[in-house]
Amino acid sequence: MKTTAIRMYGKEDLRMESFELPEIADDEILAHIVSDSICMSSYKAAKQGADHKRVPANIAEQPVMIGHEFCGELVTVGAKWKDTFEEGGRFSIQPAIFYEGAPMGILSAPGYTYQHIGGDATYIIIPHEVMEHDCLLPYDGEAYFMGSLAEPVSCIAGAFHAQYHTAAGSYEHQMGIVDGGTMAILAGVGPMGLGAIDYAIHADLKPRLLVVTDIDQDRLDRAATIYTPRHAAEQGVDLRYLNTKDVTDPVAAILEQNEGKGYDDAFVFAPVKSVIEQGDAILGTDGCLNFFAGPTDPKFSAGFNFYNVHYESHHLVGTTGGNTADMREALELMGHDVISPAAMITHVGGLNAVVETTLNLPSIPGGKKLIYTNKKLPLVAIDDFADRGKSDPFYAKLAEICSANNNLWNLEAEKHLLEHAPEID
Repeated sequence: MKTTAIRMYGKEDLRMESFELPEIADDEILAHIVSDSICMSSYKAAKQGADHKRVPANIAEQPVMIGHEFCGELVTVGAKWKDTFEEGGRFSIQPAIFYEGAPMGILSAPGYTYQHIGGDATYIIIPHEVMEHDCLLPYDGEAYFMGSLAEPVSCIAGAFHAQYHTAAGSYEHQMGIVDGGTMAILAGVGPMGLGAIDYAIHADLKPRLLVVTDIDQDRLDRAATIYTPRHAAEQGVDLRYLNTKDVTDPVAAILEQNEGKGYDDAFVFAPVKSVIEQGDAILGTDGCLNFFAGPTDPKFSAGFNFYNVHYESHHLVGTTGGNTADMREALELMGHDVISPAAMITHVGGLNAVVETTLNLPSIPGGKKLIYTNKKLPLVAIDDFADRGKSDPFYAKLAEICSANNNLWNLEAEKHLLEHAPEID
């Protein structure tokens, strides 16, 4: 089977190439990728090359496929898995494969470590360890892009599950956020923050009060049109958006939203020292701060009040990704239309746009960049569809479809793209 894929040969050395995949073994599966969401983690891997902890040292001779937020269909299932997986079935994947003896130890992952599996490709070979460690996950939803976003949604689910609280006189940790408690999401209207708002409103455990801060009013306004306070109230959540850009004392302003009291749960969605310290300062007794945003500087640090750690039982946790159970939860919630990560997506393109997009990801504004791997399209912001549509009927129709859906990517838009966009060479 011939595939076209983006492969990494070294630092900032990404190439789109077509080549023959080997015949699959009895314990492997041939799969067709339809969509992949580009993650900042891929940018970090491309910048670091073989210095990255998940990337093999010999990529110059044996390049690896990149991309780990993908969704597609199983084409040929090896004999060992015939009774477990169905050809033609849709799937997503848990990219973090934790097992002894992996090529890069416990850090092995599709999209970083393997020659023949990565999301930015038309066809891949799923290796035996993915199935053996329960990381190949059936997906029953209709929209491929939802399956691609299962991995980032699982990261959010994992962060919520990692929160913990205690009771006076007990050493048992009660895992998860405080149900019916108070929560703040700081720097919270980027793509992952939007997903966290969605999850907080619709998950089984939800806060009574949810305060979301940011310093970009346009992004706050967009968030408020997607996840409205009215809808949140129908779910039992008092949702409030707060711009702290020109506020003299952000901590006081955030506490004021909670009648001057500290919060049970706080999430920090930007690796910014001052924001972390805000999160620390707004915690109430037994409050838990989750540092969600991964910094690139290994020496990054911020202040934390250890008087309150001792006397107010403040907690600090950090998570980097979700586990397989979180992935299954994400797929189930999306498959049953409980949550929708569509708000994360701001740009759409084809496989030919992956190299430039990945290498320049931090400088491209907006949220998630969604790639349809069998299509040849430039990376275009959803907000720019209408302008492109003035001279291109393809984008005019996409603009019409998205406009009718609060300018969000959606199943109808995906179907139009898959039917009418040009195929990758």
